[in-house]
Amino acid sequence: MRYRRLGSTDLTVSEIGFGVWTVSTNWWGVTDETTRLRLLQRAVDAGITFFDTADTYGNGLGETILAKALKPYDDRLVIATKFGYDFYHHQSERRGQEELPQDWSPTYIRFAVEESLQRLERDTIDLYQLHNPRLEAMQRDDTFAELEHLRTAGKIRAYGVALGPAIAERQITEGVDAITRRHVHSVYIIYNLFEQMLGRGIFPTARDHQAAMLVRVPHASGLLEGKFTAGTTFSGNDHRYHRISTDERKKQWLTDGLKKVDAVQFLANGTGRTLAQAALQFVLSEPSVASVVPNIYDDDQLVAFAGASDGVPLTSEELAQLATLAAHDFLPQASVAS
Repeated sequence: MRYRRLGSTDLTVSEIGFGVWTVSTNWWGVTDETTRLRLLQRAVDAGITFFDTADTYGNGLGETILAKALKPYDDRLVIATKFGYDFYHHQSERRGQEELPQDWSPTYIRFAVEESLQRLERDTIDLYQLHNPRLEAMQRDDTFAELEHLRTAGKIRAYGVALGPAIAERQITEGVDAITRRHVHSVYIIYNLFEQMLGRGIFPTARDHQAAMLVRVPHASGLLEGKFTAGTTFSGNDHRYHRISTDERKKQWLTDGLKKVDAVQFLANGTGRTLAQAALQFVLSEPSVASVVPNIYDDDQLVAFAGASDGVPLTSEELAQLATLAAHDFLPQASVAS
């Protein structure tokens, strides 16, 4: 495992991080606590030191399970969590990526950080992130004044923004504004070989201002793990179920995705790396990226993804070939023309 500095902070994180959503929500099929704890502990053994969670994952479980699994290793870990969704007062069941009401007031932030600290069994949160804020949140002086107060008081070490939940062009403006006007320490985005828009829009600003980029969904919701076929299906509680189970337009996501996978298969053929590892190396080829956080929900993924960090990096020739393919959305010319 290799490690990188988190932007301008004094925090150092593993190039491969662990997104705690896979072991604290019902979106990935990991419901057994023994499995959840084992994956988190094995991640540390594999060299992973960066764990990203949120107060709303499992309505607090995403933080309590970290404390339960990793307390003996705590002094060598960097723990990031998020705030903003008021699940304390809105307990109704959500479907898919349906969002809860958000609260960015200083009063709520003070309450939320203390709740998170208690669940994490920590005195300090290493990285405290606004969870899917919109530009209106970035325009609140009182929100960022409170975050600075928490940092001065030692409650948090750094703060950033996690943009989402899904990719939207407005997030480029939100990310750039967060870096240039709010001087956040990190910006967390969806970015991968097939979905590069946000990175192209934000990476140059991050480099100029020494802000750390964090990346999730590096495997394009599983496509770049190289295991899907035309007959792949998902269970009803899998977050990807909606993509291919309704109308023909949505089913096209898998059809086109498999064509794109064929186009980048050269990254794995005879290179000493798997396609999944190549996808992680692609993200890590961007210097502003501090850590990439794949979806880990079984032991084989954990070993393979952690091993990507000190694996075979992409060559300049491979990156150039990918840039050419990206110009045509990785689809055959006939498909692009149609």
